[in-house]
Amino acid sequence: MAVRARPRPTAAPDELVRSLGVRDAVVVGLGSMIGAGVFAALAPAARAAGSALLVGLALAAVVAYCNATSSARLAARYPVSGGTYVYGRERLGEFWGYLAGWCFVVGKTASCAAMALTVGAYVWPGQAHTVAIAAVVTLTAVNYAGMRKSAWLTRVIVAIVLVVLTAIVTTSLASGAVDATRLDVGADASWNGVLQAGGLLFFAFAGYARIATLGDEVRDPACTIPRAIPVALAITLVVYALVAVSGLLVLGPDRLGTTVAPLSDVVREAGADWLVPVVRLGAAVAALGSLLALILGVSRTTLAMARDGHLPRRLSAVHPRFGVPHRAELLVGTVVVVLVAFTDVRGAIGFSSFGVLVYYAVANASALTLAPQEGRPARIIPAAGLLGCLVLAFALPAGSVIAGASVVAAGAVVYAVRRALRGAPGV
Repeated sequence: MAVRARPRPTAAPDELVRSLGVRDAVVVGLGSMIGAGVFAALAPAARAAGSALLVGLALAAVVAYCNATSSARLAARYPVSGGTYVYGRERLGEFWGYLAGWCFVVGKTASCAAMALTVGAYVWPGQAHTVAIAAVVTLTAVNYAGMRKSAWLTRVIVAIVLVVLTAIVTTSLASGAVDATRLDVGADASWNGVLQAGGLLFFAFAGYARIATLGDEVRDPACTIPRAIPVALAITLVVYALVAVSGLLVLGPDRLGTTVAPLSDVVREAGADWLVPVVRLGAAVAALGSLLALILGVSRTTLAMARDGHLPRRLSAVHPRFGVPHRAELLVGTVVVVLVAFTDVRGAIGFSSFGVLVYYAVANASALTLAPQEGRPARIIPAAGLLGCLVLAFALPAGSVIAGASVVAAGAVVYAVRRALRGAPGV
């Protein structure tokens, strides 16, 4: 008897294909969170918090948990692409949804360029921009070919990065360079430094939103998304905590805060110089994973905003064969290539953190409006998430706050002008 092949998921011409299960969704979240941040964010966070680095990490994790819980409940209620852009629009009004989408698209596009340049800096420092452009073009092509291919590649990237981080942690903890007294919180710690470190480290946690922004491509989203988000966040927290503890035990907060490549210096201090090239490879692969997930998230939010007319409607087109928002993906890829070619955007990480925190503030405010029968979490969770996002956002370095607030204000002006030109009522 002939065995019939299992049919592939299909969708209407303007709909995305629901092909991701819980495991794939968790992998997408891990690929977004366990990325270049774990290789680069520890140093500036340690410089800000000093010996209280782990307190800053815990604060970032608590805020991330509140945001993840609110996002998961909202994603189950609204299982479509767009994430907080959709939640803000449906729960708070069109303006707040638009503002969340604006912060996400602008901030994360800059993050895409930063991750691409990180790849170039690790793979071939002398030709960082060329390598970065090649990375953007390649990953845009992978995303264009469909979500299943993107999820498969993300799974490979996550596996490689986890192996590298495991090698770093085990090698450093087993070395004679470990000094347990370096974990003591000393006089150098301050609440302002802890808050700033929390805001910087939150940037590395924020990738779980990628699961929610892919709502149109998840099977049984009401069940899958609330399960996938906390699992991905919990795994990431354990990994980050182990890496941070290893860095503090081997280097101490002062040296960790001044190093350019913290994990490379950790293995050198541990007497494992042979591991340094592996760490460099892991950093490059991690940055690729972050870039892949960022392009996915930005293109899906662009799709959702285009569907509602906040961006050109042509960007809402879905490829009839691959089932992806191909025009949105090509536009995002093109903009990132331009940024990479002509701009050094590594300083945009602080600005991106501000935008991401505003984005999640809208998510928590939206979750507060849910009724118990709609799956609302305990009110303390979205309330704490909202307050935490605002505190961390304005605790960032002054330059990041000014730049971020300026872009948010610019987005509000664009919205008001567009409404005025259409003759619609004001905000």
